Amino acid sequence: MEDTSTPSGKNDPRSLCPVSLALELFGDAWSLLIVRDLMFRGADSYKAFLAAGEGIATNVLSDRLARLESHGIIEKHRDPRDGRRFVYRLTAKGADLAPVIVSIVLWSARHTQTDAPAELVAAMRADPAAFARQTIARLRQAEPARPRGRTRKRGTV
Repeated sequence: MEDTSTPSGKNDPRSLCPVSLALELFGDAWSLLIVRDLMFRGADSYKAFLAAGEGIATNVLSDRLARLESHGIIEKHRDPRDGRRFVYRLTAKGADLAPVIVSIVLWSARHTQTDAPAELVAAMRADPAAFARQTIARLRQAEPARPRGRTRKRGTV
C-alpha cells in the first residue's frame, strides 16, 4: 500500500483526491526545486541546495529534506569522501516525478521567459515521455553516493 500520510506524518490526508495527496507530499515550491536540483543540476548536498540560487532558508531546507526523505522521495547517505557530510539522491519514487518536472518545464517555457537551455527544452518538447523515461533510467542507474561537481545556477532546468 502506498504512503498516504500527510507531511506532518499523520494518516489523515485532507482528501483522497490524487492531486491533493500529491501536493501534500511534494507540493510546495521548495520541495520541487530540491527534486529539480537532484534530477537535473547534479546537486546532492545540503550546501549545494543552499547555493542553488533561489535563496532557500536553512530551516526550510532542513524541513523539506526531512519531509522528502520521510515520504521516500529522496534518501540520504554518508558522503564517501567526507563521513561528516550527507549526500542525497532521488529514490525510484522520486525519479518517477520526472514526467511531472518535464511537464512543468514545458508549460513554463511555453508561457514565460526562462533561462532553461533551448536545446534541453527542445529535447523535452520533441518527445516528453521519452525524455522523462531516459531521465528516470539515468537516475535509477546512478550510484547512491557518487562524487558530484558544482551545481549550475543559470542556464539549466
